[in-house]
Amino acid sequence: MTVTGEVRGSNRDAASPPPVDTRPVEFWPTAAIRAALENDDLSVWQRIVVAIKRDPYGRTARQVEEVLETARPYGVSRAMSEVLVRTREHLEANECAEVAKHVHLLLERSGLGEQEFASRIGVPAEDFATYLQGSVSPPASLMIRMGRLSDRFARMRAQRADQ
Repeated sequence: MTVTGEVRGSNRDAASPPPVDTRPVEFWPTAAIRAALENDDLSVWQRIVVAIKRDPYGRTARQVEEVLETARPYGVSRAMSEVLVRTREHLEANECAEVAKHVHLLLERSGLGEQEFASRIGVPAEDFATYLQGSVSPPASLMIRMGRLSDRFARMRAQRADQ
């Protein structure tokens, strides 16, 4: 923990809170995260929330999970649990939308219709529609299959255009 000279040299009151680590939250040890969550300092909690939002599965998020599993700091535990859940849900929704855009690009590049594309990758048209909507992400192996199909038909179209 980084402690200023002013705090080091003073006789702190026993009831005063511990000094706040001035480094980015991502560099704090778990003990500092625990102390911050047990403290009533909203500005420190906000710093932790910002770090979680920046990287919902990163070091700080994992440390907060660990602290919440071993001890429930009064008041803030429910809020931090909500931050973890909502931030991760938001990340997943964004990732599904990004995958859906990629599936759209593969479909367009192939020049095939949705039904034909779905048939050629071996999935029901209804399942393929969920990939396009972003409500479900296809498995990695299916993404590879879609990429290969798109490449093959894009090459065939390019060859026809050259003739």
